Amino acid sequence: MKFLNGLQPTADLTYSDVFLVPSRSAVTSRLDVDLRTPDGIGTTIPLVVANMTAVAGRRMAETIARRGGMAVLPQDIPIDAVAAAIGYVKDADPVFETPITVAPDAAVAEVLSLLGKRAHGAAVVVDGGRPVGIITERDCLEVDRFSRASAVMTPDIVTVTKDDDLRDAFDVMTSRHLDVVPVLDGDRMLGVLTRKGVLRSAIYTPAVDPSGNLLIGAAIGINGDVTGKAEALLAARADVLVVDTAHGHQEKMIESLAVVVAARDAFEGETGRRIPVVAGNVVSASGAADLADAGADIIKVGVGPGAMCTTRMMTGVGRPQFSAVLECATAAAEHGATVWADGGVKYPRDVALALAAGAANVMIGSWFAGTWESAGDLARDADGRWYKESFGMASARAVRNRTRTASAFDRARSALFEEGISTARMYLDPARPGVEDLVDSIIAGVRSSFTYAGAPSIPDFADRAVVGVQSAAGYEEGRPRPTSW
Repeated sequence: MKFLNGLQPTADLTYSDVFLVPSRSAVTSRLDVDLRTPDGIGTTIPLVVANMTAVAGRRMAETIARRGGMAVLPQDIPIDAVAAAIGYVKDADPVFETPITVAPDAAVAEVLSLLGKRAHGAAVVVDGGRPVGIITERDCLEVDRFSRASAVMTPDIVTVTKDDDLRDAFDVMTSRHLDVVPVLDGDRMLGVLTRKGVLRSAIYTPAVDPSGNLLIGAAIGINGDVTGKAEALLAARADVLVVDTAHGHQEKMIESLAVVVAARDAFEGETGRRIPVVAGNVVSASGAADLADAGADIIKVGVGPGAMCTTRMMTGVGRPQFSAVLECATAAAEHGATVWADGGVKYPRDVALALAAGAANVMIGSWFAGTWESAGDLARDADGRWYKESFGMASARAVRNRTRTASAFDRARSALFEEGISTARMYLDPARPGVEDLVDSIIAGVRSSFTYAGAPSIPDFADRAVVGVQSAAGYEEGRPRPTSW
């Protein structure tokens, strides 16, 4: 990357402070862009779901991996629950979406409580393992909540087999005006297909491990039994280990990182498979270099840019994210590592700019919190708008969860030191309520950025990108106007 006209900025920059300049390009189509990430984890689009309790769960993990990204499970989830979530994702089909299934005698109230778990918004009524009907929310309107699924379902359903051509399946769904169809393998239901899902399968390549199962990562803190947790996560088939703490440039991190790397190396010796280790967070060249030298394959960059984080306002500590990523990516490369840009992205442009600065992947948290697939509970406000509650991972709420095994006194004392928002409503966008809708928007913007730069891949984009610095008025000029002025 280079700055326009050889400019050398004298101040640190956020994503809003900069813009990309188009260059002569031989990349004629967005679909000619290869978004496989250069960090070696196996993702085919540069998106990682941040390890936030309100965001990254098993539904989010399987959905994002099916489209080429990866989710990182939070560190404060009990290890047995993490292992169960990893197993669930590994068992999910890499192409067909996981269905919501109910029995014919299930109450309508039960069906309605489940429909919000999936973006496709449909439940499959299953009798003896075979689908016998489909239920959507409109089937449940003005129906007694104690009515049975068999009474409100649409029994005349169309199914496809796992071997059917996806284009043919799309044509059948279109001609029959169907939104969802079950996919069968003999008498067993593998999943469901949606029309959008078929289209997405032609655009995205799933992120899978060497066995063809979907990718998923898991986070480890720097306190407690670090060795035990690392070994347990490796045994549970985690594909990436993320050693995570707010201040990653500290001795305790270096010590914990060494322990995790040792556990990883022992696992590699037994299985022959190398699991990448991520460590962070840092915002300086020296921090990135020290973590790389301590054994981290990937450095997580970002202090304070997240929507739920109050670190900068509470402590004055942090750094504008574009400059932090740019400096850390350069230092990491010199030490044989790559970086993830963690936080601060609000628009597709920001993701593109993080990649231009040298990030191999971009972590997203709060942006994905208001989706069907996030781990938060779905609720409606007084105006009937859907939302999910989110919170920061350094908030008092998160600290209470993380210290649940400590004494009441120690937990209460720890909760006094918070650097995050404990509750926030993240509204579902009616136009893009699912995480796949947001991924579509982000990846479309990123692919277009690459064509403007004449870059067919992420490394080429980081090399070819030309970045300029703009005023606040320059940023405002680029914003669309939904109404006239």
